[in-house]
Amino acid sequence: MKKYDLVVIGGGAGGLTVASGAASLGAKVALIEKGAALGGDCLHYGCVPSKALIAAANDVHYLQKTNDFGFTVSGKVDMKKVKERVKQAIQHIQVHDSTERFEDMGVDVYFGAAKFVDSHIITIADRERVYGKRIVVATGSRPIVPSIPGLDEVGYETNETIFDREELPETMIFIGGGPISLEIAQAYSRLGTQAIVLERSEAILGKEDESIQRLAIDFLSDEIDIRHHVSVKEVKQDGTRKVVIYEKNGKIEEVIGDELFLGAGRKPNTDQLEVEVAGVEVNERGYIVVNERLQTSVSHIYAIGDVNGQFPFTHAAGMEGKLIVQNAVLGLGRKVSYDRLPWTTYTSPEIFHIGKTEREAKASEGEIMVFQNGLEEVDRFVADHNVTGTVKIITNKKGKILGAHAIGKGAGDWMQTVIFAMEKGAKIGDLSTMVYPYPNQAAAIQRTADQYWREKLFKGSLPKITEKYIKWFR
Repeated sequence: MKKYDLVVIGGGAGGLTVASGAASLGAKVALIEKGAALGGDCLHYGCVPSKALIAAANDVHYLQKTNDFGFTVSGKVDMKKVKERVKQAIQHIQVHDSTERFEDMGVDVYFGAAKFVDSHIITIADRERVYGKRIVVATGSRPIVPSIPGLDEVGYETNETIFDREELPETMIFIGGGPISLEIAQAYSRLGTQAIVLERSEAILGKEDESIQRLAIDFLSDEIDIRHHVSVKEVKQDGTRKVVIYEKNGKIEEVIGDELFLGAGRKPNTDQLEVEVAGVEVNERGYIVVNERLQTSVSHIYAIGDVNGQFPFTHAAGMEGKLIVQNAVLGLGRKVSYDRLPWTTYTSPEIFHIGKTEREAKASEGEIMVFQNGLEEVDRFVADHNVTGTVKIITNKKGKILGAHAIGKGAGDWMQTVIFAMEKGAKIGDLSTMVYPYPNQAAAIQRTADQYWREKLFKGSLPKITEKYIKWFR
């Protein structure tokens, strides 16, 4: 049995970050991946294929808009071509996550399902055993399959199967209105499918600022049929089509489509690890419980990424992975903080989020300031004929940025300036005094931040003082 300084279970974003970082520092590392290749859910079933699909759908959408210039476009989307583009993106990025690359770093890579034998020993595919002085669980998550009568008989798509489709359905029903469903629903809508989203709660995008939520619903409803307060009761087959029977406001209704997509949430991949053998605590939903140092109830075992239930984002797993290298390899005892963790929902327009919403900021700070500016006030968006969206920055009374939110084309990119400002402790006034090349989209941040100085300088007693000074100075 081989012994390692660190055993990493899971070859996704978090696990790869830990394995490469630890090996670079001289640790003897084993990396165990259940699937056939490294890269994890993000590369094969999540971030990469979904963004490739969205890009293809947006290309189709923009082609259809050429009618504005006198061109006409006809024909139907060839889903085989779309699938090919998605696979090309995966293959290109897979090179960076290749087994050979990690073996060249000195990492021993194993393929097979991992299980705990005790708190230090892991068995791989019930054949080989390895010993880890410290262990990191980074096994990710998978789609929840709700217990809906008839679902298994009718069949369905998830994010693990949708990117292999070679035919475009006329109608697709999405059960669940989370970010994954909304991104794929809009993409399919732009490719030519009628997309219907059935959402249990009152509103979609529940973690977003309320004003951003309202705008997002308005924009997305132009392309997607979103039905709220829906409780799915049964699914059945009607010839070649699928019927979803649901309750809405006390009434039983039904919707018919060619295909179903499950977007009802995610569940952690812990059920086959037998973590209880190692004494690792999990909560009622199956997530591994961790402390601020990302340690489990067994101090030498850590958990990062989707499996710990904090934030289901690739970049969150990567951030946690870097911290784990410091803690598990170097013993520094660093604490994780999610206060400045941003995320983007890649619908069109994109939705950006960092820090607190207005409601959260009021609850924690009491008195706050809110600065908001529509994209129609930004020359670049006007020139691009794409003024759909807004920027909202929330601060305390001293101008410290508590949260920032945006909806607009490319918001996930041009809002990066705010991330840096929050990371470095800069205030909203600093965002105003920066020089922004004209005309660019990030000027939306400047226009919003300028409101701070107008509030500070041009209201209250200061204008009266400067008026007297100017008269004296003359």
